[in-house]
Amino acid sequence: MTDDSGDLDLTQEQRELAAMVRDFAEEVVAPQAYEADRSHTLNLDVVRRMGEMGLFGLPFPEDHGGQGGDLLTLGLAIEGLARVDQSLAITLEAGVSLGAMPVHRFGSEEQKQEYLPSLLAGRQLAGFGLTEPEAGSDAGATRTTARLEGDEWVIDGTKQFITNSGTAITRFVTVTAVTGEVNGHKEISTIIVPNGTPGFTVEPAYDKVGWNASDTHPLTLQGVRVPEGNLLGERGAGFRNFLSILDEGRIAIAALATGAAEGCLESAVDYARSRTVFGAALSTRQNAQFTLARMRARVHTARLAWHHAARLRDAGRPFAEKAAIAKLVSSEAAMDNARDATQIFGGNGFMNEYPVARHYRDSKILEIGEGTSEVQLLVIARTLGIAG
Repeated sequence: MTDDSGDLDLTQEQRELAAMVRDFAEEVVAPQAYEADRSHTLNLDVVRRMGEMGLFGLPFPEDHGGQGGDLLTLGLAIEGLARVDQSLAITLEAGVSLGAMPVHRFGSEEQKQEYLPSLLAGRQLAGFGLTEPEAGSDAGATRTTARLEGDEWVIDGTKQFITNSGTAITRFVTVTAVTGEVNGHKEISTIIVPNGTPGFTVEPAYDKVGWNASDTHPLTLQGVRVPEGNLLGERGAGFRNFLSILDEGRIAIAALATGAAEGCLESAVDYARSRTVFGAALSTRQNAQFTLARMRARVHTARLAWHHAARLRDAGRPFAEKAAIAKLVSSEAAMDNARDATQIFGGNGFMNEYPVARHYRDSKILEIGEGTSEVQLLVIARTLGIAG
């Protein structure tokens, strides 16, 4: 209903992908979304089908099993899923940006050959263990440690809010850990920890406000031993490497938020047309019309922002500021549209069986995850030369 593809110069292949994902979302994802949310269950059959469609391999080269696409193409798929189910959209986003992408970007050829084929096919998932109880936006406060004993890393620490870390098909979690000190600063590295490694405990899943069908766990590492070769990238480059991944992830989250904002708009328009109030359709009331018009403007603005950031990144041009703008604008659009859609629905908007109620709960995390709104504002302020 709010197709902007003609204005955004998508290729024919990208338009076909967007249409395919939209049909899949309507026919396969939407019918199971309420029950999955209610039962807090990630539907691995749907994940498998997403893998068969090639969605997990979209931005990766073909020689490792990918589709040879780019970040913009991945964003189109994430946006299409998020219209009807944010939990499956974040499963895809995290599976690509936080699971497979670090291996593709920083892994050795041996690590790529071992892990990427199954990750890009959606047969397995991986997580990224950055956040800790005392280290979130300030990831430099990492307390998890890893020390070399012989030819093994010995890892101790805790992680929290780790997506895709405890499913039946999770292969590993890449964890950040302090591996030493350089010039008075923590040396932070990233290490691959396979699920099932002794001492590596995936704790019970969180009871979350939203994203209930997304897999999220705290992790405990006590004397975990993995081979020295499980170091991902250069020693001491873990935090720097993660920040580059995070910039790209912000664009993907912005695409997700745009899809959520559009899903709220579409549901609200349909409901306003069918709902009779004082003898006339709610959609004939000017107040409702103005609300829906503002919702439409937010969707359009959010989509322009994330497309622009994605195109900059795909062209190899600086994009960090535009990624921060896209995430800030789109996450606010999702939250505002969810609130307005819920108001349009009235009492029904408070019932979880309606998608707008789930979007209302789901969308708040978009202003927090992969960099809070405050962090985005700080990034933008620094480009203006007014922040340290």
